[in-house]
Amino acid sequence: MSILVYTESENGKLKKAAYEVASYAKGIADLMGTSVTAVTVNAENVEELSQYGVDKVLKVSSDKLSKFNADAYAEVITQAAKKEDSKVVVISQSANAKYMAPLLAVDLEAGYVSNAVKLPTLDEGFNVERTAFTNKAFSMTSISTDIKVLGLSNNSYGLKENESSLTQEEFFPELTDENFGITVESVDKNKDKVSIADAEVVISAGRGMKGPENWGMIEELAGVLNAATACSKPVSDMGWRPHGEHVGQTGKPVATNLYIAIGISGAIQHLAGISASKNKVVINTDPEAPFFKAADYGIVGDAFEVVPQLIEKLKEFKANNS
Repeated sequence: MSILVYTESENGKLKKAAYEVASYAKGIADLMGTSVTAVTVNAENVEELSQYGVDKVLKVSSDKLSKFNADAYAEVITQAAKKEDSKVVVISQSANAKYMAPLLAVDLEAGYVSNAVKLPTLDEGFNVERTAFTNKAFSMTSISTDIKVLGLSNNSYGLKENESSLTQEEFFPELTDENFGITVESVDKNKDKVSIADAEVVISAGRGMKGPENWGMIEELAGVLNAATACSKPVSDMGWRPHGEHVGQTGKPVATNLYIAIGISGAIQHLAGISASKNKVVINTDPEAPFFKAADYGIVGDAFEVVPQLIEKLKEFKANNS
């Protein structure tokens, strides 16, 4: 019996979330006195998983799985869990994982807890702390099923190095045409930028930028910090920025280490979508902007004066510390 973790990859490379869920799975394995098995799909260079406590990797290679398919991927993980006799399966909270989770739970006849933020407690049953009410509160959820599926909230547990001796094994799940009933025809994605889902830092801007022609300094700041760019809902609605950058309760949720909001007042829906971020910095001319109440650090000032100075100082810092 081992803890099974699904480690996601993109274009053959393991995603940052893969190492975090592996770290989390290792934490559970230590509590239960067992090992960690990871299942990967079309991933290369899986050796690095050994740094995060993974003992064994089941490697799945299939052209039919080159594009994410929730039904087929759930079947792969189900067969891996049965092969390893896993009672706990850990996944991330990426959009794909959230889509797949209910199918996986049904296939395994498992209880599913989403948005887990801490290791489970085992003193009285199997209890997991998770976020609730769009990250405004926490709740304890008890799972009584034999098999449990846990979705780890992004950036909640962190990366914890724990060297292990890794073994690799080719895994050949049996998939039928029924597993591919839904076909993904295409995915539009800008491959030249850091994605919001994988970014450690997100630079987000709102109507305070006064127009799309002023986004150059936002992108320059993002480039200095190797960050992803994002925006508020009004900005995407006006067509200043693509809808894929819309962050908030009605857009993409963000759980980064650093979230910098520039010229965003802080509507409730926006704050709900970014509340899981660890450090929030706000730059706004209005000292009464609601965002300041939710921020860890705030700068009352004109973005057109503050941001260029911030870029200059960051470049100096990087040059002096390179």
